Amino acid sequence: MTQLAGEVAIVTGASRGIGFAIAQRFVAEGARVCITGRDATALKTAAKDLGGPEHAIAVAGRGDDPDHRAEVVDTTVGAFGPITQLVNNIGINPAYGPLGTLDLAAARKMFDVNVLGTLGWVQEALRGGLADAGGSIVNISSVSGVRPAPGIAFYGVTKAALIHLTEELAVELAPKVRVNAVAPAVVKTKFATALYEGREDQVAATYPLRRLGVPEDIAGAVSFLCSADAGWITGQTLVIDGGVTLTGAVQ
Repeated sequence: MTQLAGEVAIVTGASRGIGFAIAQRFVAEGARVCITGRDATALKTAAKDLGGPEHAIAVAGRGDDPDHRAEVVDTTVGAFGPITQLVNNIGINPAYGPLGTLDLAAARKMFDVNVLGTLGWVQEALRGGLADAGGSIVNISSVSGVRPAPGIAFYGVTKAALIHLTEELAVELAPKVRVNAVAPAVVKTKFATALYEGREDQVAATYPLRRLGVPEDIAGAVSFLCSADAGWITGQTLVIDGGVTLTGAVQ
């Protein structure tokens, strides 16, 4: 597979789970990738698993830190050349429960990372050559940004904002840069464990396809959206959910 041959990508939040699967797919498709995350040890291992410095490099730091974002872009450009692909996978959800009792400090942190942090990554990638390269951006949203999801309500608010941010960026950055989003339902990762642990069969039974997602399901869709095959697609959010939003049973 070589549909991303020659591409230079940044994938945030990629030491494990969905982000790592996306980076893995990109490398398999011929791209060179910089992965980010907070855990330096996990990132180092992930980069090695991706094939080492010829194919993947890693820069540890916080996604809401402007200095970290600038370091990632500068390091990527120095190692591989101008950036052509950006995947904003980083996201946090430190607060569960109803909006009426939500810790507002936690809400601000979520918005800073999930929305403003994403915009910050876009701004840095543009500085790193994304527009000149005629590249693309994919933002990882969630079905909780498409339909109400009690228990993770404010996380859903941030992911809904991310969908609108995707649409605004698609208009502003056209025709040189395409911007799309994907909105997964529950994917079997450490991040989503609380949504299915100890009751996976019960949760999966609410999905028409009768299983939860796996990171590779998301990676394939992101790879497509970044490829020439999606060259006339921008401003769209692809729901990847095993059919669960059709039943109204979003977790």
